[in-house]
Amino acid sequence: MGMEFSFIVPVYNRPDEVAELLESMACLDYERSFEVVIVEDGSGISSEEVVKRYSGKLSISYFYKENTGPGDSRNYGMQKASGNYFLILDSDCILPPHYLSEVHRELAENFVHCFGGPDTAHLSFSPLQKAINYAMTSTLTTGGIRGKKNAVGKFQPRSFNMGISREAFLRTGGFGKIHPGEDPDLTIRLWAAGYETRFFERAYVYHKRRISWKKFYTQVYKFGMTRPILNRWHPQTEKPVYWLPAFFLAGFLFSLLMCLAGNIFFIKLYLIYFIVIFFDSWYSSGGIKIALMSVFAVLVQFSGYGYGFIKSTFYIKILKKVPERVFPELFFE
Repeated sequence: MGMEFSFIVPVYNRPDEVAELLESMACLDYERSFEVVIVEDGSGISSEEVVKRYSGKLSISYFYKENTGPGDSRNYGMQKASGNYFLILDSDCILPPHYLSEVHRELAENFVHCFGGPDTAHLSFSPLQKAINYAMTSTLTTGGIRGKKNAVGKFQPRSFNMGISREAFLRTGGFGKIHPGEDPDLTIRLWAAGYETRFFERAYVYHKRRISWKKFYTQVYKFGMTRPILNRWHPQTEKPVYWLPAFFLAGFLFSLLMCLAGNIFFIKLYLIYFIVIFFDSWYSSGGIKIALMSVFAVLVQFSGYGYGFIKSTFYIKILKKVPERVFPELFFE
């Protein structure tokens, strides 16, 4: 089948990021035409003027709608798009020049109805962004169970860098109302519908992510809260490894208590782990400051995710609460 690509980008109050993303799209080395669909999800700070600046460089469409969340905005964009293959990105991403050529090559050689690619940090990113990127992608953290070729179980694409065919979108109805967690939920439903997913290793994006410790903690906390909900909806995908951050947090608190009681054995184990994280980050990033921040980022990541996972598990599994009622902040109408 001929591939006509449509980039789908939901936006919420991030015109500066949209400008960077569109500039990277204008520099793609892909020789065929493609379209860009920007969906403004009820933003108070519009990206429309930014989009207009690129109307002469790109085939681009802009739509404004009420705030219904990123998943619904992606669905809206795919409904408006003209292509037969949708490339879904977050607005805080930047594309390397070869991105679309690489996607086309992978699909031409071995077509798949849904794929995902990795994310990494650009050299221009701040130390904080690079540290958070390390925590989210390293095989020594939860990066080992998400978004990688060697991830635990079948590969689950993430919506910051994801492709899906029009056929698969129409068959499944696209993303659900939960956020975060809408991307693994869609992937599991794609599998149930008979579609495969694959990892495109070279189709990476530069992903800025959150720009403060507080925002990063909130993000991973919500990730932790959504996993037990997904486990309830799709029990066949539940894995013991998803408990890892919760065990990490519980063990860390226990080791601190034991340390106060005079037993430093357990805290030494965590210290060894953090030293490994430090040197691994230092080796990969080349900076001591980034390495130190990476240690803290990993602690924030495991603590936030672990606490969210424990809290959600208690309400969902123990108390048997309805997710939409007990955690309404995770769902859009």
